[in-house]
Amino acid sequence: MGTVKTPQAVQYFASIIFREEKYLINAKGSIVQLVGNIEEETAVMPFSKTNYYEREMGGDLMRIFVLFEALMQRDVLPDIKSKTNDIEASLAKNGMRTVNIDPGYISLENTILATTKGYAHRIYIGKGIYGDLTLIYNAGTYRSLEWTYPDYGEDDIISLFNGWRGVLKKKLKGLK
Repeated sequence: MGTVKTPQAVQYFASIIFREEKYLINAKGSIVQLVGNIEEETAVMPFSKTNYYEREMGGDLMRIFVLFEALMQRDVLPDIKSKTNDIEASLAKNGMRTVNIDPGYISLENTILATTKGYAHRIYIGKGIYGDLTLIYNAGTYRSLEWTYPDYGEDDIISLFNGWRGVLKKKLKGLK
């Protein structure tokens, strides 16, 4: 019989999709109050792999990824996702979202996104939230899976997450 123990801490991140910078600024401010300081963030990049959000948010969407400084436990992901949904609702205009916030975490073994939608590869993690196994770490790099969103499987995003995994690894070593 195995011994129950708390898993290693992880580092949280968020993808923020937006069209107008003022909503990005407001979203980032609210997320910082929720998760803590931002350690790193990407440059703004076009969000063009899908038109999924265009009907609600308009065209010419942009995206950034932010990495949060603090190490946290994995089991707070449902709370973070619920609260980021509240942030999205608070920034909505005429009932339409102005930002889409997808929180997740990086562990040494994988990258998990939070979602409200169940599917075969998504595990229910409580409070109406599912964990989406997005990337796995194998043979020295994160790797996409057959269901990984296409943008998360791109070389530049894999490279970003590999770098952020290195940040996490250093922090975990500092705890020993």
